[in-house]
Amino acid sequence: MDIARELVAKEKLKPLFEDPLKLPFGRNFTDHMFTMEYVPASGWIRPCIKPYGPLALDPSANVFHYSQEVFEGQKAYKSAPGEVLMFRPRENARRLNRSLRRMCMPEIAENDILEAECELLKVERRWVPAVKGASLYIRPTVIGTEAALGIKPSSEYLFYIILSPVGPYFKEGFNPVSLWVSDTYSRAGSGGTGEAKTGGNYAGSLLATLEATKKGYSQVLWLDAGEHRYVEEVGAMNIFFVIDNKLVTPALSGTILQGITRKSVMELAPELGIAVEERRIAIDEVVAGIASGRVSEVFGAGTAAVISPVGKIAYRGQDYVVDNNRTGPWAQKFFDTLTGIQYGELADTRGWVYVVG
Repeated sequence: MDIARELVAKEKLKPLFEDPLKLPFGRNFTDHMFTMEYVPASGWIRPCIKPYGPLALDPSANVFHYSQEVFEGQKAYKSAPGEVLMFRPRENARRLNRSLRRMCMPEIAENDILEAECELLKVERRWVPAVKGASLYIRPTVIGTEAALGIKPSSEYLFYIILSPVGPYFKEGFNPVSLWVSDTYSRAGSGGTGEAKTGGNYAGSLLATLEATKKGYSQVLWLDAGEHRYVEEVGAMNIFFVIDNKLVTPALSGTILQGITRKSVMELAPELGIAVEERRIAIDEVVAGIASGRVSEVFGAGTAAVISPVGKIAYRGQDYVVDNNRTGPWAQKFFDTLTGIQYGELADTRGWVYVVG
């Protein structure tokens, strides 16, 4: 791509953070953003890196009324020698395109997505924290922008990328969080958009999440929409259980997001010494297993938190405490291994790390 550049004057650049580990998630943004437009006659045009700022959209723009929107979540890390690293960015590009197809939106060439991210990261290199535990969050987004009412796919789109320096996702840090099981609300139904990373899925989860936090829990553990019986996801993460010394996770069924961290955990598991099983997992099996000790660990996996150990699950008025609310050895091992690879501390034997030039 021939990416235009409209850069902020050096004397007008924003001041950097003081302590990156104290940065709240998604509240601070860098000086620049990437944009590219789609028009039917020409496809994707006018790629540009320009100052971060508001978007000018018509009040009738498709995204406001019919929610044609998808996004991704990635991170850039800084290694000890000072290299800027991304973790499996092509997997994110592929997932973005899967989401675009599901939402009837035009795909973007993988190489163009990667080039846009890399060129923006080069411009914003100073924003990548040089402290382990902090990173630069990358948010590629595509929205429908056609100014017209009527339930149909937009004919025009905007692809943009913004960057946000972040500290740890949970205020608890890498410590066990508590989950509240919702057997009333559903995140996604069969045949819906559950496996697409689209904003509507998250908007629909807000009410249950508010109820969970009011009750003193960190996240919602979602069950299937049909029977409210089988575990699907936790908050915005995939979920794993260690059951009888085997790593078990819900099978992808069209309602569960295909997490890149989930995929990485499953690919690392045999190498680290634990077998993996994908299958339907009933919530009754989970709580009974916690009570009996068959379920020895529970943890979430996602880009924002990487690995999040679970210490307590609330279901139908009863709290089930996992291994005395301690971080389990497998959660610790996966966290240490993944973050070690992401920050360039461990050898990348699988080609997962992409070095930004």
